[in-house]
Amino acid sequence: MTFGFMKGAAAALLLGASAVALGSAAPAAAQTKLIGASQFDENHAFTKTMRKFEELVSACYTEEPIEFEMHLNSELGLEKDYVAYMNQGLSVDYAVASPAHMSTFSKMAPLMDMPFLFRDEDHWNKVLEADALKPIADDILEKADIRLLGYAGGGTRNVFATRPVTNMEEMKGLSIRMQGAPIWTSVFNALGAAPTVIAYNEVYNAIQTGVIEAAENEAAGVEQMKFYEVGPELSLTKHAITIRPLMMSNKTYQRLPEGLQKCIDEAGPQAGQYGREIESGEDGKKLDAMVEKGWLKTHEFTERDAMLAAANPVLEAYAEELGAADVLKNIQAIK
Repeated sequence: MTFGFMKGAAAALLLGASAVALGSAAPAAAQTKLIGASQFDENHAFTKTMRKFEELVSACYTEEPIEFEMHLNSELGLEKDYVAYMNQGLSVDYAVASPAHMSTFSKMAPLMDMPFLFRDEDHWNKVLEADALKPIADDILEKADIRLLGYAGGGTRNVFATRPVTNMEEMKGLSIRMQGAPIWTSVFNALGAAPTVIAYNEVYNAIQTGVIEAAENEAAGVEQMKFYEVGPELSLTKHAITIRPLMMSNKTYQRLPEGLQKCIDEAGPQAGQYGREIESGEDGKKLDAMVEKGWLKTHEFTERDAMLAAANPVLEAYAEELGAADVLKNIQAIK
């Protein structure tokens, strides 16, 4: 009985101490915590874009401290996982991800990854500044419950090959690796090339052994995978400029104070522009460095207007299929 009494007394004492501590402590201000995720380290353009977003939001919203918790190096999975998490309102609140991962929810989303969507980098910037992608962003918000806050990206994709490709005649019959999206194969078929889908990690060997003559990528990919060793002739086709949206779970957004929502709305486009400047600048520097080292030799594609004209009917048919024909027309109308 003595032992039981002592246990009861100790428990009562502990409860009493807890109550005193709780009662005497000043109520702590509620702090909003937002969780970000990146597949990359601090030095990557996507991570830098999100860090700029955090900085801008923190400077704008002064009602309470905002805690940003960033998980790097794929700690919370891959981009496709971040999109799934944001759709559910779990684990990840904001991230930068490829539009391809939103195609599960939005039929219109893949238009942002379509080759020849932009005439050049100037057109790409004007389209994004004009918010010409708003109908797609609205569709993603409705279908995926994810808000597109701004647009990063900026890597320019070119063709690297075993031989120079400078015009439509030299493009004809070029055996070239394409990524899996059917629109890419359709477009390069229209250009007269001979596209084939090959796994990314098999591209180097496929060129080395003569299975294909060429592939296409951004400068960072060519450098990382050492594609310049097997395909040192780089044709400046500039057939795609990447868009990588900075996005946030709408479930997260809706539970935030109105003032914080406003700051997020303002910070998103600014952070996206910052990200575009970083990535497009880094892309150019990487390309120049490989040329200076003698790893690549660049060639202007002299018939780019003819290339665009050949691709356009395929692009229009694809946009129609996605329900985004008007979006494509508006993008092409921007001068």
